[in-house]
Parts: sequence; C-alpha cells; structure tokens
Amino acid sequence: MIDAPDVTTVQTRRNTLAQAALRFSVVYCSLYCLLVTTIMFTFLGVVERWIRRRGGPWNLVLTDPVTSWVGKTVFGVDAVLHQDSGVGDQTAIWVLVFCNLVVAVLATAVWTALDRRAAHPRLLAWFTLFLRACLGGQMLSFGFAKLFPTQMPGPSLAQLLQPYGDFSPASVLWLQVGSSPPYEMALGAVEVAAGLLLFVPRTAVLGAALSAASTAQILLLNMAFDIPEKLLAGHLLLFSLVLLAPYLRRLADLFVRQRACAPLTQPALFADDRKNRAARWIQVALGLWIAFGCGYDRWVVWQQQYGPDRPKSELYGIWDVREFAVGGQPLPPLTTDENRWQRIVFDAPKVATYQRMNGELVPVRAEFRPGGQLDLTVPDSTHANPPFARLSAEKPTPDRLILRGELRDSPVTITLERRDLSTFTLRSRGFHWIQDYPYFR
Repeated sequence: MIDAPDVTTVQTRRNTLAQAALRFSVVYCSLYCLLVTTIMFTFLGVVERWIRRRGGPWNLVLTDPVTSWVGKTVFGVDAVLHQDSGVGDQTAIWVLVFCNLVVAVLATAVWTALDRRAAHPRLLAWFTLFLRACLGGQMLSFGFAKLFPTQMPGPSLAQLLQPYGDFSPASVLWLQVGSSPPYEMALGAVEVAAGLLLFVPRTAVLGAALSAASTAQILLLNMAFDIPEKLLAGHLLLFSLVLLAPYLRRLADLFVRQRACAPLTQPALFADDRKNRAARWIQVALGLWIAFGCGYDRWVVWQQQYGPDRPKSELYGIWDVREFAVGGQPLPPLTTDENRWQRIVFDAPKVATYQRMNGELVPVRAEFRPGGQLDLTVPDSTHANPPFARLSAEKPTPDRLILRGELRDSPVTITLERRDLSTFTLRSRGFHWIQDYPYFR
C-alpha cells in the first residue's frame, strides 16, 4: 500500500513550483520589456517624442548580432532586424523571444538550485510594480492612439475608390474601425482607463482585469486579421494574467462562490508604512506623467495628420477626367488604354494618386511650384526620379480643373471635374435611430 503524501509535503511542492514560476516570470518578462519592445520608452513621457524623431529606440539594434547568429545557426533563417519596418512580428523578434525563453529557463534553474528560500515577498512586490507600470504604459499608449483616432484613421480619398476585394485583412480591420471614430474612441477610452487604474495600487487588480479583457480582444483581432503585432498583444495579455494570478482564488470567491473576499491589496514594497505611502503617490504621478506624454503625442499627430484642420493638398478632392487629349487629339475612354486616366486624387500635401483606365490606382509624389505648376514623380526612397509629368493647373471654377503640359514627353490637356464626396455612401449614410429595413449597400 502506497501512503498518500502528507499535507506538508504537498505544500512544500506547491511553494517550490510557485517560487520557480515567480523566478521565471521575473527573468522572462523583464527581458521582454527591456529588449524586445519600446515598452520602457513610454516612461519618458513627452521626451519620448523627441527620442523617436532622432531614430530611437535602439534596444533591438543591440541584440541584432545575437538574433542573426541564432537565426542562422539554430533555425536556418535570416533573422536580421528590418529597422525600416517597425512591426513586432519580424523573424528577428521571434528569434529574440526564443533567446529570452532559453535564458529565462536556464536562469530559473540556476536560481532555484542556489536559492532555497521558500518566499520572496519583496521581489514579488517590486516585480509586480514593474509589470504594472510596463503594462499600464502600453495600455495608455494604445488607448490614446485610439482616443485621438490616429491609430486607425478613416479611409483616405484614394481608398474610397479601391475595390473591397483588393484590401488585405489588416486594411479591412483598420478601415472598419477608422470609419467610426466614436467606436474607435470608445475602445481607446477603455484602454486608457485600464492603464490609469494600473498605476493606482487600490485599483490595480481592476486595471489588470480590464487590461486582460482588452488585450484578449486585441490578440484575437490580430490573429483573425493577420495584424503583425501578435507577439506584443500576446505578451500584454500574459502580463495581465500574471498580475491577476495571485488574486484568482479571491476573485473566484467573490464572483463565483459568492463568498466573502479578502482585500485585493498590492504587496508592500517596504516595511515602513511612510515609505509605502510615498511610493503610492509616486506610482500615481508616474501614471499621470506617462498619460500626459501619450496624450500630448497623439493630440499633435491628430492635429497635424488626421484632424479636420490637418494640412491638405492645394487641389484637395477626387477629380474625374472628362476629356483627355494627347497632342490635341482626345483619347476615348478605353479600358485597354495604358496612358489615359480615369481620375486623379489629391489628398495630403505632396501626394497624389491617379487611376488608370483598368482601375489600377498609382500613388505618386506631387510637387506644387509657384505659378500653378505641378510636377508628378514616381516615389522612391532617394527622391532622385525625374518628374514624368510637368503640368500647369487651372481652375476656371471651384469644381473644374484643367491640367496642361507634358506627360511622359507628350503634350496633354486634361479636363477634370471634382466629385461630390457625399456620393460615397460610407461618408454620407450617417446614423439613424429608426430603420424599418436594414441598409446594406
């Protein structure tokens, strides 16, 4: 007959597993926050905007030699970081996460072998604070990017002309959210609330729960619409669950078993109550500092790029071609004609998009010069391409435009008419309390 393990043995095993989990979490989460993402840079507040303009952050650049070697040696892939990309699911970042995982496992094994203590109350307290601050900063950053609807802007004028089937799943999600600024702002308000709650010790558990719900939705959307930030979303959800883990039994008592729940207090950072009170105010101040930095940055972006007062092209609008003459001879609107245009779109300054007769949209750089002169250039990274079109723009009426000049070394005269943007249902449908039938068009 085999004797059942006594209560003391079971409790010892549980404590050992709990301490191993804490040590692994400390190493892995700290490495991820310090090396893999821009999480730490949110702590700079308004200074982060200045750092970003000068090419920072640089943490991933420092790990590039390691990820390149590991990628080739272990996985047989090219894991060089693409600094011009900015997305979080690059091969190099996946390899770096693998490296962090290996380091965390080895560090946990060595730490457990050398340190036999049954508890780390101070380590738990400081690690919890660190993780709360990192998660809270990201929730504030994401939240303000939606509260000022800049993360997912509405469709541009050129996108109004693009067939739905040509959009990628990521573009569909971006434009679906961006087409309803109130919805995007509501999502942002929830994320901002979660971030602020995490910086107040009394409401930190509520902030972690709200963050878990928000990041779970973000991860689901990233997976379903192939958004290249699955790693970051998954880790933010992981951070939320790690913060909630010590309180799961008490939360179950409150919400499931309907029993009395012990206070959901954060672990004390110091033995001195006076120091703990000061630490609480410092946490709140840090949260407000990060919130101000994120809010100010998004407000500036909104004003400069997406708001109603943003700079626009001198010829803003969608212009339909009514007559297209080359060498004085009008060209018929044949879909097989590779030279004739259907229309041209002017939206942001120095940018234009013309549409060929087969429906293809071609983005170009538009340079307006004194005297109503317009140069159209195929964009490239060096800005070395010569203009393929040198035109003069005349507007006999506000909704009529005549472009004269040379297009690919041929003299052209293009007569255009501005389209009424309210003809697009997406822009004009609006909101209705009462609908006798659904409106799908």
